[in-house]
Amino acid sequence: MISGNKTKIQDRLAKLRQVINHHRHLYHVLNKQEISEEALDSLKDELAKLEAAHPELVTPDSPSQRVAGGPLAAFKKVVHTVPQWSFNDAFTEEDIRDFDARVRRFLGVGASARVNLGASLRLNLADAPRTVLAGVPTYTCELKIDGFKIVLTYEKGLLIKAATRGDGRVGEDVMMNVRTIEAVPLKLEEEVDVIVEGEIWLSKQNFQRLNAERRRADEPEFANPRNVAAGTIRQLDPRIVAGRRLDCFIYDLARLSFGGGGLAHSLPQTQHEELKYLRQLGFKVNANFKHCRDIEAVIAYWREWQTKNNTLEYGLDGVVVKIDEREYQERLGYTGKAPRFGIAFKFRAEEATTVMEDILLQVGRTGVITPVAKLRPVFLAGSTVSRATLHNEDEIKRLDIRVGDTVIIRKAGDVIPDIVKVLTELRPAGTRPYVFPRQIEGIGAIERVSGEAAYRAVDETSFAQLRRRFHYFVGKHAFDIDGFGVKLVDLLLQHNLLTTYADIFTLKRGDLINLPRLGEKSVNNLLSAIEAARAITLPRLITALSIPQVGEETAEDLADHFRTLAKLRQADLAELEAINGVGPIVARSVYDWFRNKENLKMLDNLLTEIKIKSQRPRVVAGGRLAGQTFVLTGTLAVLSRDEARAKIKALGGDVVESVSQRTSYVVAGADPGSKLAKAQQLGIRVLDEKEFIKLLK
Repeated sequence: MISGNKTKIQDRLAKLRQVINHHRHLYHVLNKQEISEEALDSLKDELAKLEAAHPELVTPDSPSQRVAGGPLAAFKKVVHTVPQWSFNDAFTEEDIRDFDARVRRFLGVGASARVNLGASLRLNLADAPRTVLAGVPTYTCELKIDGFKIVLTYEKGLLIKAATRGDGRVGEDVMMNVRTIEAVPLKLEEEVDVIVEGEIWLSKQNFQRLNAERRRADEPEFANPRNVAAGTIRQLDPRIVAGRRLDCFIYDLARLSFGGGGLAHSLPQTQHEELKYLRQLGFKVNANFKHCRDIEAVIAYWREWQTKNNTLEYGLDGVVVKIDEREYQERLGYTGKAPRFGIAFKFRAEEATTVMEDILLQVGRTGVITPVAKLRPVFLAGSTVSRATLHNEDEIKRLDIRVGDTVIIRKAGDVIPDIVKVLTELRPAGTRPYVFPRQIEGIGAIERVSGEAAYRAVDETSFAQLRRRFHYFVGKHAFDIDGFGVKLVDLLLQHNLLTTYADIFTLKRGDLINLPRLGEKSVNNLLSAIEAARAITLPRLITALSIPQVGEETAEDLADHFRTLAKLRQADLAELEAINGVGPIVARSVYDWFRNKENLKMLDNLLTEIKIKSQRPRVVAGGRLAGQTFVLTGTLAVLSRDEARAKIKALGGDVVESVSQRTSYVVAGADPGSKLAKAQQLGIRVLDEKEFIKLLK
């Protein structure tokens, strides 16, 4: 190790950092190697010793700072500077051709227009306005890595922030963990201010290595690489993260400013050039992207990678398709949740066969009994599956599914697996059709209500139902109390600290501090979160009460109509039935709930602890769908349920939860359930997703 004057030491440190970063980039980004790992380790060792002797000379971008400090106490919240969008999904070639048609209609292909890129939602540029290209849009296709999204922020080329996606608006600060990933540069090749987005992933080789280590330690094995990547990046100890050897691809330049570096060149004007520029900055970019001249070339790329996606060291679950021209991207813009200029073209649903070992019955917060298939565990679409939904008694009869049957299950994207077929030729002798029991242990008597597909618990006060109600009450659709998860609800119920909803808001430090798994900081954070949740809107409060037949949409309708809880409590049956979206069954359920003395006592106690926020009237646009009522059922492939609701409301329509004579349309996705049958019985027009999207346009 050198000694002497400080200038020589600084010079040596600068050269060491430069050489180490050069070889890190070669090895971890470009998959090249000029010197041995032992030689590189020797350089790192010299750097570490010099910095230990001169800590005042340590810089944030030094290779020695990839693993620094001990475990964190918790992750801090980070508000994203750039909103984090999710792509809508396409599952079939027809879906992707429809996407192409929508893009062309929106752009009015061939029309000339001018767009000011300085007004972009996503970019902070001083570029002059540019003329939109006249002609057909082209596409860039990128492999959709099955990993964990990360958002990186650099100022003057130095990494200053790394955050998870979170809910798209707020994520978690995982900077210390991301610094351990060799593929992520701590310093860029240019002194630019950028926000980039990418995917953290674990190689199949390292996944196998970790599971081998866990087998030797007699620990349960990890299920799949994606789960390991997601779980690892949220480890509180960066040293554990470093040992997992995560990797990272960067795929999007979310924001770019040249102010700090005074660079002369401008932002790349196409998606494929943007990827090349990211590589130029020093990021690891997946090399398999392709510029496609039309949608048929996109489909050919998708077909190619669907057949060879298992040949790579990382997992794939589809192809991301983006309009290549930035001018067109700017014109297309965003919906409330996703960009219009891109889509995730998922690989075909995976299917597998397995044996159904049992039918389990689960009770929901409103007493609905849902049958669930317990399956012999099988690996499907990247994870091990042991459960599948059976929906209701009618679905069980339709499939003629029995315990012991060999079944085909299918999983598309992140959708819960479905049983699509029973292989009756493999049915064991002596099997019997499934019959719903009259009683369920811990729940009591159950019955099928006339006119409904579902069974319900007769006793609304069973512990199983109470537990589910509390789970929902503190959850994101109701009071949304941060840190108040399912396990904590169960813990408090087991220790008799919860009997009614009001008990949540009377919890004290002394009630919690001695409970297992609750330290002092956790208790303080929980009490602060409870205090922050005392103020709630009327729709969320109605949702939280778990009134049978009342979900989020009906709660909004009730709140919009009555404006106050007092008026809702006093409403008669006729007034409830007259509300658009509230039919006779829902009206009777709401009316009866507010006539139950125990319910009112519980509600009055709760109202002493909370405050209902004043509510602004919901403005309904006088659009093309004004006066029309929609019911959504089943799983939509292209649009999420929330996005479909938002589009209907933006055009002036209403979304309700139950089908009645006043329903204008039922939109049916995959596995629609009893609402479809009710619509067919009443002669209500049923739209598939393609027809629904056409109606919206």
